[in-house]
Amino acid sequence: MASAESGSGTVQSVARAFALLEALAAGGGEAGLAALASGTGLAVPTAHRLLGTLHRLGYVRQLDDRRYALGAGLIALGCQAVPQLADAAAPLLARLEDAFHETANLAVLDGDLVLYAGQVASRQRMRMFTEIGRRVLPHSTGVGKAMLSAMPEPHVRSLIARTGLPRFTPQTLTDPDAFIADLRLSRARGFAADDSEQEVGVRCIAVAVTGLGQPAALSVSGPAARITDARVPEVVAALTDAAAELRDAAL
Repeated sequence: MASAESGSGTVQSVARAFALLEALAAGGGEAGLAALASGTGLAVPTAHRLLGTLHRLGYVRQLDDRRYALGAGLIALGCQAVPQLADAAAPLLARLEDAFHETANLAVLDGDLVLYAGQVASRQRMRMFTEIGRRVLPHSTGVGKAMLSAMPEPHVRSLIARTGLPRFTPQTLTDPDAFIADLRLSRARGFAADDSEQEVGVRCIAVAVTGLGQPAALSVSGPAARITDARVPEVVAALTDAAAELRDAAL
């Protein structure tokens, strides 16, 4: 009988199920069977069988057009993952959005990736939006750079050696030494910035939340045309105050 585990100890069916969930999240929360199978490298019957199990467990739902969507069962899991921090950050994120009318985010470091754990989306029609629970590489995000700027440089170099520094836009920092230099600048000035490094035309200003026992950061994100250099000091001051309040509330 063939083993269900790979040589690394990974249970194949579990890994495949999570790959499907992550593919759904990456597709905006909805996708068809064929697209999910193709995106995860699974055979259609395998993907269909796994999605059926996830559907019965409440982690996936099926729409009227037979496409799949993320299920409500994931909400409870996500809320339990960082409950105290996310709950404490909620009013602070609302206050940041109210002050600047731009999207406010809470992120934590999940392994080598940034996990968006909380968000209050901008009320503006043109806005930055990231799904709660989405995980991304840290080097091209304001929150990721804020968290890494508060870590020892040898740890950062080990992390980026594992993840690499892939280019997402012409502004993405892909040279390790240049990236470390940017983190030093972030640490010295007290905030990190993503200037069209993840998405062209989007700017993110972020501040690390220290003293929590886990890396975390708060940010304000929006179109670069609205988050101008003139607004940055005000945004940084508000984020710094919110980070201090979050640290005190979470301890």
